[in-house]
Amino acid sequence: MLLAQIDFKTLQQPGVVYTGSKVGDLISTILPFIFTGAGLALLIFLIFGGFQLLTSAGDPKAIEAAKGRITGALVGFIIIFLSYWIVQLLGRILGIEIIKTIFK
Repeated sequence: MLLAQIDFKTLQQPGVVYTGSKVGDLISTILPFIFTGAGLALLIFLIFGGFQLLTSAGDPKAIEAAKGRITGALVGFIIIFLSYWIVQLLGRILGIEIIKTIFK
């Protein structure tokens, strides 16, 4: 099928329906999944870092690696948390109503 023959306004893939013609619609659809994935990644990294710390057996290099993993997970969480609130704040300041409904 040639690219010119594809109707992008009604393009559908299994599990994904793209009916909008705006990039913002696509981002609004994907954004909650990104935040959910980031939360799950945080949980996995914290568990893995804690397990690595418990099984370090006093090895200073292993302890530092575990602390680095836990610190990185927490810094990532703070970045995700702040980005959510900055988007919400900018939506209210600029009067963008769609931002209020993205995470509901």
